[in-house]
Amino acid sequence: MAARTKIVVTRVQTGVRLENRIVKVLKALAEYKNMGLGDLLEGIVLHSFDGKTPFSAETLRKIRELKKVYDLDLDASASHRMEEKS
Repeated sequence: MAARTKIVVTRVQTGVRLENRIVKVLKALAEYKNMGLGDLLEGIVLHSFDGKTPFSAETLRKIRELKKVYDLDLDASASHRMEEKS
């Protein structure tokens, strides 16, 4: 396998607010994949920007499992309907 060329980047801290159960699933998935949450999110975003799915069938199975564990009943149809509690 050919060595991959490293890409030097500058990262910034963000103040992003996310739904609590989504964060729990993301953190658990990052732990499962043995990677940091930021690395996981960067990968998801870069794949999405290219119109590609970021997850294999096995990872999607794990996500379904984690959604059950953390009682996450939201799907893509909820993305523009979520409202924060007062």
